[in-house]
Formats: sequence, C-alpha cells, structure tokens
Amino acid sequence: MSFVMPMKIGPQPEKWLRKKAKQGMRGYPVGTIAFYGPDNRRASKVAVSCIRTEGAEPELRRWLSEIADVRTDETVLAEIALFLKQHSVHSVVMADGIIGCPHEEDIDYPMGEACPYCPYWNERDRWTGELI
Repeated sequence: MSFVMPMKIGPQPEKWLRKKAKQGMRGYPVGTIAFYGPDNRRASKVAVSCIRTEGAEPELRRWLSEIADVRTDETVLAEIALFLKQHSVHSVVMADGIIGCPHEEDIDYPMGEACPYCPYWNERDRWTGELI
C-alpha cells in the first residue's frame, strides 16, 4: 500500500499563479490559464490546461461562476493551483485580462453567429476589447 502526501498550496494561490506566470517559459509541462466573461469587468469562466510535452493534447479543466469573478474567487484559485501542481507544471501562461465570451460556439449558440448572451463581445477584438 502506498501513501500519497497531500500537496500543499499555501495561503496565497493567486500569488503562486502570478509568480509562476512571470517566470516565463521554463519547459514542459506547461499550464495555461484563460479568463472569459460576459463583458470586460467580470470573469465568469476560467479554462485551465496542462500540456505535458510539445505537440501533446492539453488536459483541460473549466471553472464557472454565475455570480463571482473567478479571478478573485479564493476557492477557484486554490483549485487551479492544485490542478497545475498535481501536473508538476514548470511554466504557466496566463492571459492578462478577460479574452472573450464564456459561451462556446456550436455548443451554446450556432456556429458562425454572435453569442446572443454576451452582446459586449459582438464586433470586438477579444484580445484588445476594442470595437472592430
């Protein structure tokens, strides 16, 4: 029988995530973090992946919140940090802000159409937030 010690995250998972992201590319596995929201003020979804090696398919996990901003939700941030630590990531790539609508084309609304739930993102560049 083997015993696995629980992974210690520490009291500040947001600080750990930001520090890891600032370190730049330090090799694989790489963790990615992207925030999505109905507008540029509140992130209601975060998509996090772990890419084990170059060219490998990412292992993806998502967190959603109807009311909180996932960028500041301590429970969500702790779970993200735990997910990345469990995958022993060496590098973390994290978007600076909210990079688009949380809804998925062809799942939440028809392919090729604008999201009917997030009019803020219609006709906007998802990276700059500027009108196109």
